[in-house]
Amino acid sequence: MTTDKFDEGYRSGIVAVVGRPNVGKSSLVNALLRCKATIVSPKPQTTRNRIRCIADVEGGQIVFTDTPGIHKPQHRLGEAIVDSALEALDDADLILYVVSAQDEGITGQDRHIIERLKSSNTPVIMVINKVDILGSKKAKILPLIDTYRKKLNPMYVLPVSARENINLETLMDFILEHIPEGPPMYMEDMLIDRSSRFLAAEIIREQVLLRTDQEVPHSVAVEILEYKSPEEYPERRDTYIRGVIFVERRGQKLILLGSGGEKMKEIGTAAREALESFLGGKVFLDLWIKVRKDWRNSESDLRRLGYRE
Repeated sequence: MTTDKFDEGYRSGIVAVVGRPNVGKSSLVNALLRCKATIVSPKPQTTRNRIRCIADVEGGQIVFTDTPGIHKPQHRLGEAIVDSALEALDDADLILYVVSAQDEGITGQDRHIIERLKSSNTPVIMVINKVDILGSKKAKILPLIDTYRKKLNPMYVLPVSARENINLETLMDFILEHIPEGPPMYMEDMLIDRSSRFLAAEIIREQVLLRTDQEVPHSVAVEILEYKSPEEYPERRDTYIRGVIFVERRGQKLILLGSGGEKMKEIGTAAREALESFLGGKVFLDLWIKVRKDWRNSESDLRRLGYRE
């Protein structure tokens, strides 16, 4: 893509979206892009990888880096997740720091994030998400805003709702005004900087997250072993995807299988339908479960699964 087709004043920049788990970072990115670019679930730490999501807007291109929630790690996977989130700050032009309107004050996790942000020279926009939950009591967030202003002094504070589309246009306008002038970094119509294999694994993992509880969702990883699309294999009428769901214990495998394999069938059907919706065509999904003991503490497994570079 050449740069001479873009007018002077065109803007292009990277915006790192950071915060602790479960404040709605991925939901906010999806809402800002007006499409589903990253998986979401009610479970903490749904996002495990940095994902760049590209928004082409009038007069510019905004590249949102959706990051994992910053938390105190309990294993090597957690360390990799937090490292990934913090590394996203280094190449950002702006930082979008997301907190929840439900917060009564600054949490311990947020104090750690604030200290990291204060050591950065990158401007910070503070976004208070989920204001729709407060209903008529939106004034409750004023003390929260005052507390954060004193601790962090962000360049801008904005209450928003990803779910109800509150103040999202205002946020996009402000971001566009404050990213640098320059040509686009990604081709037009590119949504994320990840491969089809990565997307397939995430969509499958999302369905596991939505249908399991307690420790099982956190112990699951998905690896795509084969991915054959009609574009690459003209003889195929569907996209063939062969994947494996890893868990750490036999008991977790039995939970995923369910009575007579019903739970696994439910997950597989939902994943196939989600993949077909995303890809816009038929999918043949061949899905298996394997026990890989303590994979979250294995550096080789973390590298193979894409959590460590």
